[in-house]
Amino acid sequence: MSRINIGAKPYITPMPVLIISSYDGVEKPTAMLAVWGGITNETEITITVASQRNTLKGILSRGSFVVSMADVENEAACDYLGITPGNKVGDKFEKSGFHTTKSEFVDAPIIDELPFAVECRVKSYDEETWRLVGEIVNVSLDERILGDDGKVSFEKFHPITFDWMNKSYLSVGEKVGDAYRDGLKLRKKN
Repeated sequence: MSRINIGAKPYITPMPVLIISSYDGVEKPTAMLAVWGGITNETEITITVASQRNTLKGILSRGSFVVSMADVENEAACDYLGITPGNKVGDKFEKSGFHTTKSEFVDAPIIDELPFAVECRVKSYDEETWRLVGEIVNVSLDERILGDDGKVSFEKFHPITFDWMNKSYLSVGEKVGDAYRDGLKLRKKN
């Protein structure tokens, strides 16, 4: 197998497409798209959020935010939140077509159309590295994405990921194996 070196790049692919929502200073929902983030321990999420982002102001002033998983059904609206600066378009959230319900657990809005939401309190934000760290307080799931066993069903939930190299969104969902079981076959051989 032949390899090429492409240098130091921010390439781990695919990356989750995260929609971060908060309120601005007057209870108005605000949201942005982020792709550099993930779970950093069992009760913590870390996301890179540029210090000039309008949504960050609300997150820091309220001390909380909600992270929703973007999905196939809402891809265009999610992309719109990513490419439209909230400090230049005052009604950006409204134009996305999304609606919200106030979280019961944190001072932030849950986006009704996005069925998977992680509700967080701000633990820290570093202006130099742009790292936003949140304590996970609750995970809210719309029942429409649950299977008969009460767990998220990828036959019903269609999250998207971001391919940084090709600047495209990809659908997630095809099962290719069983975690914590398939590797046992190799263990038995050795």
